[in-house]
Amino acid sequence: MEQLDPVALTAALVRCPSVTPAEGGALTLLAGVLGAAGFACERVDRGGVANLFARWGPKGAARSFGFNGHTDVVPVGDAGAWRVDPFGGTVADGRVWGRGACDMKSGVAAFVAAAVDFVRATPPEGAVVLTITGDEEGPATDGTVALLDWMAATGERMDVCVVGEPTCPDTFGDMVKIGRRGSLTATITATGRQGHAAYPHKALNPLPSLVALLDRLARAELDGGTEAFDPSTLALTTVDVGNPASNVIPAQGRAVLNIRFNDRHTGASLEAWLRDEAAAVTAATGTALALEVRVSGEAFLTPPGPLSDLVVRAVAEETGVTPVLSTSGGTSDARFIRAHCPVVEFGLVGNSMHQVDESAEIDQIVALKAVYGRILQAYFNGGQDGA
Repeated sequence: MEQLDPVALTAALVRCPSVTPAEGGALTLLAGVLGAAGFACERVDRGGVANLFARWGPKGAARSFGFNGHTDVVPVGDAGAWRVDPFGGTVADGRVWGRGACDMKSGVAAFVAAAVDFVRATPPEGAVVLTITGDEEGPATDGTVALLDWMAATGERMDVCVVGEPTCPDTFGDMVKIGRRGSLTATITATGRQGHAAYPHKALNPLPSLVALLDRLARAELDGGTEAFDPSTLALTTVDVGNPASNVIPAQGRAVLNIRFNDRHTGASLEAWLRDEAAAVTAATGTALALEVRVSGEAFLTPPGPLSDLVVRAVAEETGVTPVLSTSGGTSDARFIRAHCPVVEFGLVGNSMHQVDESAEIDQIVALKAVYGRILQAYFNGGQDGA
């Protein structure tokens, strides 16, 4: 039986212009490929976002292996800076080129190809489930969350899950993610009273108070790290006043910061700390400091165990590289799946993701399919439950 080519599938997916939240034909393409292999496919669209659920095997199977990925991509930016058509899916020089080739249409294609070949060659006693979203690069409110909500309502489930995000920093096979730091973004607005710069006593300049608060926050040491996580970090990302006049004291100033936090904190505890710090500066200066806080994900960890052991062993056997277990990097949709089942992440080297001339090595895409195939074989046929 002819094997499904993950490189050709990656190129075909890249040719789908699926910039968040546009579907671009990517999920339609995948539903066709999976449906032809016997997967039951269901579109789980919500809030203008397209999502795909696909299952091979019976609903409620005793064993269910899941995969999560996304087909949406970030904008191309300056198209004139690209050497190739960002949505051309060009295959040249040992790589597939185009937006999403690395992050993460190649990962989706590799697992789809591995899963289709696996169920055709050795139909397992159990179910293989794919949850593919079109909202990972965007707000992420109607993507994987919508899929998990729908699964809960319809009685679908995954016992374990692998997310196919790029995880390897340098060499294919060198890292498996078993957790992620949380992420909090805070917008601080300092409000005073506008006035003439020559008569500062008749105004209330909000900027010294805003700067004082930012200095307090930037100097704070949140923690020294934990056994599984690096120290939490706070980064000031912008300060905006929008005052074109040098002789006017502005009425307002705004700043934005981002905290990447480990499991010593929660979004709620950090928000409380930020508000206490702002209140202290307000009490000292009389300047109102308002905060808007958004927590896009809490820190989480899948402790090393059967699932991570299974994935590490499959990677090492296929590549000769033993991956380290890590919680580094930004957020991913694993932050939602972790409440549903144990989850780890493994994918390509991510050096080109979100860049101009994004691309993925053909050899890595082929190797990733082989790793995913080995994981499926081990989970269903190798006596390893991965739970």
